Amino acid sequence: MLANTTAKAVEPVIPALPESASLRLPVACAAAREAGFLARRRFNGRPGLSNINLKGHQDYLSAVDAEVEGLLRARLLESFPEDSFFGEEGGGSFDNNVWVVDPIDGTANFVRGIPQFCISLAYVRNGRTQIGVIYDPMADELFVAERGRGAMLNGEPIRVSGLEEIGSSTIEAGWSNRLPFSRYVDLIGRLLDDGAGIRRGGSGALALAYVSAGRLDGYCELHMNSWDALAGLLLIEEAGGWVNDFLAKDGLRRGNEVLGCTPGLRERLVRLAGVA
Repeated sequence: MLANTTAKAVEPVIPALPESASLRLPVACAAAREAGFLARRRFNGRPGLSNINLKGHQDYLSAVDAEVEGLLRARLLESFPEDSFFGEEGGGSFDNNVWVVDPIDGTANFVRGIPQFCISLAYVRNGRTQIGVIYDPMADELFVAERGRGAMLNGEPIRVSGLEEIGSSTIEAGWSNRLPFSRYVDLIGRLLDDGAGIRRGGSGALALAYVSAGRLDGYCELHMNSWDALAGLLLIEEAGGWVNDFLAKDGLRRGNEVLGCTPGLRERLVRLAGVA
């Protein structure tokens, strides 16, 4: 008679992992993609624009923003109920471990049928951004950064352009009605006088992602809110670029000036943009 050689199953010993933002990264990526698919469906089914009826379309856009933000809030807090959440539409709280979310950045583009908008989310722990995810649902491009681990676009590493000549550069300059328009005009004038090429695509978060991938050489804006800026700034930093200290002076709650660029243009753009 043969001996019973069936070995008793032994559960593998899994070492305890330290608390890490990386545990949140796959959930953030999945949530951003799901939210992006929803935003794309709503974009394709939006009301016609034979005339721009701002109130009517703003009502529609607010409903879409709220729907996308609600999905992100649910997915992130279902997985990490101990975290806090702040969204552009519904607000929330800024505790030590907080997800900061813009459900649709580039809303003017969205309303007018221009397929240039994105979902932006960042995870901030103890005053530092640890995760940045920006998803462009129309191009199916997922930009991802984790502090200390680099930046990627659809799974491939990305780097800033490395350009050093301002005269060959393309800079995006954003603006908002939170500051006098004359300050924006002055900024554009200084950049043009120094030889930079200027563009404005209508989504600051997506422009910051483009800087991280070397498509633009820099992005500046005299005031941005944290939900628009944090993910993109981490992308630039992890892609080898330079960014200003956005979270200084309570930037998380109040917003701040923004400059992110390839390192060779840092000194020139700091002077031209007047960013500390």
